[in-house]
Amino acid sequence: MKGIELAGKLFREFGEPMLASQFPELLPRLAIGIAGRGSECFGFDDDVSCDHDHSGGFTIWISEADDLKYGIALSRAYKELQKSFPQNQSASSALGGQEHGICVIDDFFYRHLGFPGAPRGWQEWLYTPEHAFAEVVNGEVFRDDCGKFSGIRKEISSAMPRDVRLKKLAARAVMMAQSGQYNFERCLRHNEPGAAAMALAEFVRHTVSMVFLLNHRFAPYYKWQFRAMRQLPWGSDIADDLENLLTGRFLPDTKKALISRISAKIISELAAQKLSAVQDDYLEPHAFALMSRIEHREIRALHIMEG
Repeated sequence: MKGIELAGKLFREFGEPMLASQFPELLPRLAIGIAGRGSECFGFDDDVSCDHDHSGGFTIWISEADDLKYGIALSRAYKELQKSFPQNQSASSALGGQEHGICVIDDFFYRHLGFPGAPRGWQEWLYTPEHAFAEVVNGEVFRDDCGKFSGIRKEISSAMPRDVRLKKLAARAVMMAQSGQYNFERCLRHNEPGAAAMALAEFVRHTVSMVFLLNHRFAPYYKWQFRAMRQLPWGSDIADDLENLLTGRFLPDTKKALISRISAKIISELAAQKLSAVQDDYLEPHAFALMSRIEHREIRALHIMEG
């Protein structure tokens, strides 16, 4: 059973009855679900995932004011409840950790993003890692009567400023051009196969982010990007070409052809979304076309590769 499914089952069978019985006045102000770091929060957990930081549970998100009044009692009640959960003996990792238990809403967002909620300025939108945003909007909320926690998640999912998105798209386009369309071949001509491999990796990294941005989504942490990419409404087919660039034993000309095909798909989608009308198979002019659409003076003044 997937972690999200198990968390929902545990909440319905054990958590909700306990909260309704012991904290009836508090339950309408709580949010309960599963979200954050870890493959189970993305729905990507499998048998391999069970070897560390893996156990059944859910998170109860609470306001700071309610935490001061109810936090200790609620934490004790949850720990007692855990005795009824299926036991898992997986090891704990230093960089992992569970997302289960009691968590103050502001603390959850601060831990992942560095600020206690949705971004409040373009700098926070532009410079916060995309995988951090992915971690706070993934998973599932099983109950949130007051809607505060879900409202923040919805704002993060849908309210990235247009000019920030354009700046990110421009940065991805120019880096795709530099790394894949230009430097990959030049590194080979310099007899630098290691540098050529790094250029390919950079092309793949920026292309993945580009595809997610074109879908108005956030790219997750690198080890889940291909799996998440294959679930996107647009561009899922690009994942196979990108994976072949990294793992396929192809001649350089075949890899150059793959880069050209991927770049052409991106350019076509930029045109379909009316983000670039440039007629060029090189991505750099499209990057400058994206920059030209930015209205915010400070964002437009940033270096094209920034963001």
